[in-house]
Amino acid sequence: MSRLEQKLDELGVLVDAQLFDLAFTHRSWAYENGRAESNERLEFLGDAVLQIVVTEHIFRTYPLLAEGHMAKLRASVVSSHALASVARSLGLGEHIKLGKGEVATGGSGKSSILADTMEALIGAVHISRGSEASETFVHGVFDQLIAESEEAGTYTDFKTALQELCSHRGWGAPVYEIDGAGPDHERIFTAVVFVDGKAVSTGTAPSKKTAEQRAATSAHRLLSGSQDA
Repeated sequence: MSRLEQKLDELGVLVDAQLFDLAFTHRSWAYENGRAESNERLEFLGDAVLQIVVTEHIFRTYPLLAEGHMAKLRASVVSSHALASVARSLGLGEHIKLGKGEVATGGSGKSSILADTMEALIGAVHISRGSEASETFVHGVFDQLIAESEEAGTYTDFKTALQELCSHRGWGAPVYEIDGAGPDHERIFTAVVFVDGKAVSTGTAPSKKTAEQRAATSAHRLLSGSQDA
């Protein structure tokens, strides 16, 4: 049993055999085999299903995120890079039917093809068993990725977001104080961010820039959740 089949079994999601096969039929294979149907229509549907499920999950799970930040978080999860990463974790490449040219150039490992196939698979699940099954599959595969992206704060520039928040509240610009410790080759930096003259949060990282971003991420989450902070 492949990793994908194990995941589907774990989630209790069934996919029609013909649709499963179609989801993995790349246009290059379809063209070489009498212009058979490819997975492109399923990909179109799967993209829409993924967008709505992820959007609703973010909306319900992170009530303090502003619209712009929700959009950036969603984009970080449904990007081709993220989709390809999920596809690799499920071993989708071993199932894809490719034309000779794509096989020769390692098509089963290409991010664009993996991302498109991931969307097609979601579409196949949706057509096979409806919205409940496709939601179960998307949640089972993407919820952890969403949580990790939100926790890391890498989907948006929180230094800019914090500065905008301070301006909106009538405070001065955030001020960062950075201290480094350890030998040069293993130096760790700690950033403290001050808002309205008060130390709000800290961030630690191997680089000054990342330490500041982490401090800003923490401060933004704290301050955006309380008007009186």
